[in-house]
Amino acid sequence: MSKNDIISGKRKTAVSKLRFIPGTGNIFFNGLAYSALPLFHRLALIEPIRIYEHEMNEKVKFDFLITAMGGGKESQIQAARLAIAKSLVKSTGSDTLRKAYIKYDRNILVADSRRKEANKPGDSSPRAKRQKSYR
Repeated sequence: MSKNDIISGKRKTAVSKLRFIPGTGNIFFNGLAYSALPLFHRLALIEPIRIYEHEMNEKVKFDFLITAMGGGKESQIQAARLAIAKSLVKSTGSDTLRKAYIKYDRNILVADSRRKEANKPGDSSPRAKRQKSYR
């Protein structure tokens, strides 16, 4: 896998693009160092790396450069988490790592495909029923 490969992750309307280069496991999210993020955002981003280190018994040898756009902050973090996990599975080609991710949390490796339901044409909201009159 070349260092110019770009891995993307999606969550709701947020999209994150990840480039990884040889390094020591540093994460940069939208130009910010990993350590500058709020606690739960740091924990979400480090989850795939911790699972990788536990399953593969080695440290991560890449730095992750993540750019996220669209959606809200939480969705951007979840999209970045998905991109990190996908990149680690792709770079190692390990089936045991993929199974460990899915066993831990399926959404760490598989994007959530749910989307907003469309409105009824020329009418009301998606789930609302049409009113009828008996008189």
